[in-house]
Amino acid sequence: MQRCKVIHMGMSNSTKPRSQRKFRYEAPLHLRRKMVAVHVSKELRAKLATLRRSVPVHKGDKVKLMRGERKGLVGKVVEVKLATLKVYVEGLTQRNAKGVEKLMPVDPSNLLLMDGEFSKDRLAMVQRSGKKKQ
Repeated sequence: MQRCKVIHMGMSNSTKPRSQRKFRYEAPLHLRRKMVAVHVSKELRAKLATLRRSVPVHKGDKVKLMRGERKGLVGKVVEVKLATLKVYVEGLTQRNAKGVEKLMPVDPSNLLLMDGEFSKDRLAMVQRSGKKKQ
């Protein structure tokens, strides 16, 4: 069994772009999960009383598009693909060459988490980052 070279938050030890790209391409699923993290809005951070700035995105989360032509669009996450490290948002479509409407893949770095279901486990993960001082 091959051991993966990993330091904090699932990044390669190297600073070379080539090595970083190779690491992301070959990353195992448990590290890819962290790579699909989205920023958390200030309002949600205040509501959850946490200092954590990003969390892995889940199906059903309400997100806002922060970059691109359709900036400002708010929708629910329909699918998260760890294989391609892309997120699919409801209402964000594009036409293919045959004229069929398909969901458009979005990079998680271009999304802002507005609201989501924080179950017991997910809430515990968010709270581990430390609580905001009142």
